[in-house]
Amino acid sequence: MASRGTYIYDYPRPAVTTDCVVFGREASGALSVLLIERGGAPFEGCWAFPGGFLEMDETVEEGAARELLEETGLCLSPASGQLTQLGCYSEVDRDPRGRVITIAFYALIEKQPVKGSDDARQAQWFPLSALPPLAFDHALILRHALERLR
Repeated sequence: MASRGTYIYDYPRPAVTTDCVVFGREASGALSVLLIERGGAPFEGCWAFPGGFLEMDETVEEGAARELLEETGLCLSPASGQLTQLGCYSEVDRDPRGRVITIAFYALIEKQPVKGSDDARQAQWFPLSALPPLAFDHALILRHALERLR
């Protein structure tokens, strides 16, 4: 039997990512969504949700919170109920890098300042009425998050 931390498999396996759909409420009640401009391939220069690959020693909740903090400076916690799991997205061709499954989270917060960092060129709030085209399957994820929010 392999010890913890040693992984030996005879078959292909997918990678796992997390994505965070963060809605920001303005004083007027209008909603915006937080997006990052991707700094690397694939979809370099395109807009997407903050997120990334899960590390081997973290839960999906920890990975979502870590990626959100690294890419935007926004600190939200699944433990406090600020990030809620939305769903799993597993279309075979959803990521051109290979077989990648993502666990998406969503949150509704008062709008706060954000700053792109790590592999995000920039982070920015976009009004729901003026969204740029989204990378990967993030338009579908956004649609599901809006349905859940309503």
